[in-house]
Amino acid sequence: MQPVLNVEDVKRVERALTHEGVSTSELMHRAGSSAAQEVLHMGDVRSVVILVGFGNNGGDGWVASEVLAKAGLQVTVVSPVEPSALTGDLAPVVAKAAVDAGIPLVVGPPRDQLEDMLLSCDVVMDAMLGTGFHGSPHQPFDIWIECVNQSGARVVSVDVPSGLSAQTGHVAGPCIVADVTITMLALKPGLLADEGRDVCGAIVVAPLAEQTEQLVYDADPVAWRTEVTDYIDVMTPPTCAVDKYSRGSVLVVGGSTRYPGAPVMSALAAARAGAGYVTLAVPEPVADMARAHLLEIPVVGMPADDGTFSPDARASLNEMAERSDCTLVGPGLTVCSSTVAVCSALLETKATLVMDADALNCLARLTSNRLDNFPELIRRTAPLVLTPHARELGRLMGLPDTPPDSLTSSLEAARRIVWADGGSEFVVMAKGTATACVGVEAALLPKPGPASLATAGSGDVLAGITAALLTHTPEDPSDLPLLCALACEIHGYAGSMAADRRGTRGVMATDIIDCVGLAADAIEEHASYSGEPIPDEDVR
Repeated sequence: MQPVLNVEDVKRVERALTHEGVSTSELMHRAGSSAAQEVLHMGDVRSVVILVGFGNNGGDGWVASEVLAKAGLQVTVVSPVEPSALTGDLAPVVAKAAVDAGIPLVVGPPRDQLEDMLLSCDVVMDAMLGTGFHGSPHQPFDIWIECVNQSGARVVSVDVPSGLSAQTGHVAGPCIVADVTITMLALKPGLLADEGRDVCGAIVVAPLAEQTEQLVYDADPVAWRTEVTDYIDVMTPPTCAVDKYSRGSVLVVGGSTRYPGAPVMSALAAARAGAGYVTLAVPEPVADMARAHLLEIPVVGMPADDGTFSPDARASLNEMAERSDCTLVGPGLTVCSSTVAVCSALLETKATLVMDADALNCLARLTSNRLDNFPELIRRTAPLVLTPHARELGRLMGLPDTPPDSLTSSLEAARRIVWADGGSEFVVMAKGTATACVGVEAALLPKPGPASLATAGSGDVLAGITAALLTHTPEDPSDLPLLCALACEIHGYAGSMAADRRGTRGVMATDIIDCVGLAADAIEEHASYSGEPIPDEDVR
């Protein structure tokens, strides 16, 4: 796993390194050298234009210019001001050293001159705005960013693409679109979510010092980015000594006359993810429709009222849940007094439980939109997994009008719920452009899936996959977030496979379901045998 630090925590690691004897000057020289090496690794590079800013990020670029020039490349530095006018203690020093070493410098060029320079170079190094940046770039950087993006040159960004918030992943104005981002010391949340996924390209982490690993761990990472080999311990070992029951049984509870298809997709996904016996419980008015789509999955019609479950369904649903290895409740459920009662009753069972979609909205109603104030409701001995997207998470936390809008804020909201509960049998899967699987001890970030997952029913598929994996809960409860992360990884890779078949804009939820089994096999193979990353891995 790779640690992810908030920007403020990275600054603390930098200060800790100075206490360990690694000076700020040495850190800048190592950062600049690391950035230069990344350019050299790209191959077929003869000329480089380095765009620098006013502070330490620009200082990294000045250091890189000397390293690249010594390697025989033609290097030009573009700066907004003369070296003597740069801010900070180090940037003016390294800038003067580069100029004294003969590095060509262009100060504040007009747009047409900059465009000509960029069109004639092989690589652009972006060292304009660092991890402390937020908001919208001002002149001249807004113009420079536009010129770089229009040039067609390959781009290496130092620490963070200029214009991107390294903390939130938001872009408020022009932003560099990099081919490679070499980030220092540790990953930052904004590189992994929202617009960060569009503009960072491949992400390379440069630790800079041998003490970095321990200091980053001591800084209490806000999250951990999983790697495919991390899942080995929670994968079910392959064996031929199985039957349909030992492979795991899943009960899906959901559906209504308004949303009859959602639980059908969840049931199919659970079966495709490896559950040997899946049962679907739906209100009686939609049972025949579900049966028509599920030849292999038994469908049980339940007492209904106004097209959804009636309170009379609770006893039978609880009994079925107790007999199943995992119960998923919520897809297509709708929210009313009777479904709130169904969800409340299931929480009181000893069944392993996944609560998705309208089950989460029922929870929000039960707790007056402040789930963190009612930990006794979700504190139980059996595993419980909640799968909210940002709007559902906002409702659970009393923020229906201002739901979490970044990975960072989703992590904060999910942690408030998890820490209120305090149990290791509880996980919140905060879904988004980067999904966080938050447990009481750690938050895990599986590799995000493609944009093709942003389609109606995709969440129902993920819920079904999660339920199937939870039929074999890990012996160590602290591994529960990792099992949930594996479900996200399978979901994401299935989305990529579906996009290859249907096109990036043509994927529907049923296409994802068709690829779930193949995706699970591929991840297991990479994790267990080769140890190599899944194709298109974006962090190394």
